Amino acid sequence: MTIIVVSVGATAWLAVETTTRAVQEERGQLLSDDTDILRRLSGYAATHEDWNGVQASVRALSGTTGRRIAVTTTSGRVIADSHAAGLALPARASATIDPLRTDTYTEPGAQLSGVDPRAVGPYALDAAERKQVRVVAQKRLACMERYGSTGTFRQVPSGRTVIVADGEEADVPIECADGTLNTPTETEAKALDELNKMVTACLGPGRDGGVAKFGLGVSLITHFGVRSKVHTGPAIDHQKTQDCIDSSQRGQLDPYVAPRALLYLGSSQDQDQPISVFDLSTGNKAKIVGVTAAILVLTLALTAAVAIRLVRPLRALTAAALQPPQLHARVAVTTKDETGRLAAAFNELTERREQLEAQRKAMVSDVAHELRTPLTNIRGWLEVTRDGLVDPDPDLIASLHDEALLLQHIIDDLRDLAAGDAGTLELHREPVSADELVAQVVYAHRGRADASDIRLDSRTEPGLWLDADPVRMRQVLGNLVSNSLRHTPAGGTITLTAAPDGDTVVLTVRDTGSGISAEDLLQVFERFWRAEKSRNRRTGGSGLGLSIVRQFVEAHDGTVTAESTPGAGAVFTLRLPGGPCPDNVPS
Repeated sequence: MTIIVVSVGATAWLAVETTTRAVQEERGQLLSDDTDILRRLSGYAATHEDWNGVQASVRALSGTTGRRIAVTTTSGRVIADSHAAGLALPARASATIDPLRTDTYTEPGAQLSGVDPRAVGPYALDAAERKQVRVVAQKRLACMERYGSTGTFRQVPSGRTVIVADGEEADVPIECADGTLNTPTETEAKALDELNKMVTACLGPGRDGGVAKFGLGVSLITHFGVRSKVHTGPAIDHQKTQDCIDSSQRGQLDPYVAPRALLYLGSSQDQDQPISVFDLSTGNKAKIVGVTAAILVLTLALTAAVAIRLVRPLRALTAAALQPPQLHARVAVTTKDETGRLAAAFNELTERREQLEAQRKAMVSDVAHELRTPLTNIRGWLEVTRDGLVDPDPDLIASLHDEALLLQHIIDDLRDLAAGDAGTLELHREPVSADELVAQVVYAHRGRADASDIRLDSRTEPGLWLDADPVRMRQVLGNLVSNSLRHTPAGGTITLTAAPDGDTVVLTVRDTGSGISAEDLLQVFERFWRAEKSRNRRTGGSGLGLSIVRQFVEAHDGTVTAESTPGAGAVFTLRLPGGPCPDNVPS
């Protein structure tokens, strides 16, 4: 008992220390995420005249931070929400987004009073002015270096280039202080003139509050990198002057920024509630100590807990097995022992059942589609013939006969596939000469190839024998040749070869047609799959030919593979077990 108490006590102490550290780190991360979200959305408001289009930014931020983010107007109308529409907002807003009264950019992670430097409005330089100021800054820096002073370039949000050293304003030697770098450009001068009028109007008649073109003091150099002076006269209250400058600046920038909005932040686990940050107060520490004491008590029930842990997976498996098949129930794999492996096997079986169900539904749909076309054609022609609209001439009879043959062909293919699936496919094996097999297939398709101006060749080594059903094998090669004829243009070539490879015989059908894409190669032998998605009879068959090829080859204990380069043709390779030479045939 003493050993248990000491062990559990040590574990509890380690858990308390780890939990304390983890909670502190998590709280720091949450605060960092919150301020980063506010900083990014404040930047959006500072650079856009309205909130149109912010939805994409909100969703991206939510995906990065895992938080629910919502932006509303001050009256409560939702502007953007990273989660479902209509979901209740948290009880209160986390922050106010107002780039004209909060600076979240200068010091990331802090909310400073003032205007966000990214709100530049009419002070934004055009491309030519940016280049002009950059050239002046380069000259200034070169002059500074000649006199032993150093600095680096930094571009402020308005596009103006300034020179800084160690994060602060660079020390400019008197020989280099010509004032050209801080001289306003045409764009800035126009904006400063407008601001000058607004400040003068704010100070009232008779007050000289003009803002000179060479600057506006510290507040403007932070935003636009251009110095300024305020000429007010001795009797003017400097605080009032600064207040007028601040209010005028906000009034000037107001049309260029998005309206003031409210930011709501929530938890991704409980999306309709604001996130609750764990507070490591004395009470919470007492709770952790209480949990530690509870661990000692729970030790007494350890045996019962282990027994329940062993029984619970079995109960879950039993409950899942008793569910109706259409529910495809799964169980959670919580252990790696025999019970866990049994649960994993059950889940794999459920997944295979889902796949088979999906394949069954797809096949029923495809069969219905394939049978509908010939049946519709037969019915349509019979109806118009019955109504006397068309005479039953030989051409019509031949057309109906072709449709009936197509219908019979599809049914025969489906019957062969069903027999293969059920393991009842009959094979009448006998020694088959690979040379004769290839020659028969070439002869059977020679007419169609000549009519399409396609060259049909064969290259076989004599003396190769297969232990196979000759009828089935002719059907296999015939399906492959027919497939190649459909996808090989006039002037192309189809080549059949037969060659030995140890105890196996390798048969190939190679064409110079359009080829098969890499993604389609994975499903080329699936039933009803066709490269021509429109299912046009002129460009494709029923989609069963290659499935029958695989079924028959596998029934002969062989394999079939497909290789292709789009635009350069395809190669179908059959590997079949070789057979002995008949006694009545010379070897």
